[in-house]
Amino acid sequence: MTILSRLAALAACTVLAGPAFAGECPADKRGVDVTKPASPEATTPRGVTDVVLSAIDLAKTGSQFAGYQIRIRKLTIEPGGVVPWHSHSARPSNIYIISGAITEYRSSCAVPIEHREGDVIPEFGAISHWWRNNTDKTMVLISADLFQAKMTTDHAM
Repeated sequence: MTILSRLAALAACTVLAGPAFAGECPADKRGVDVTKPASPEATTPRGVTDVVLSAIDLAKTGSQFAGYQIRIRKLTIEPGGVVPWHSHSARPSNIYIISGAITEYRSSCAVPIEHREGDVIPEFGAISHWWRNNTDKTMVLISADLFQAKMTTDHAM
């Protein structure tokens, strides 16, 4: 068997097996509301610095966007730090892990999800989750989200 045919066979097995990609919930662990905040730790922010780097008021672009902003934030999460339980049903976002690693506890996944440097995580729809830095190193992420200005209580996460 040639190298190319071995690689093709390996690729076919990988596609057929359907493994989870890094930073994703394994297919056999997905569900609806399979994880909920199990402790007070999950609902209280700790060791998180949240800095808004830029925000654009979309009301200036037309009436259908009145009350919305696009914003970019930098979150720094210390070892043991927690980004508390929150929802993305009304606030879609993309997260880019700049450095470090963090564990996500997502309502649609029965097991924790590990995210590492370089991962991009889309957050939208009927999901709620919380994050904890279970490592001994500070981690940094960039969050880009569509934010309703009236959502002041959930602004930080």
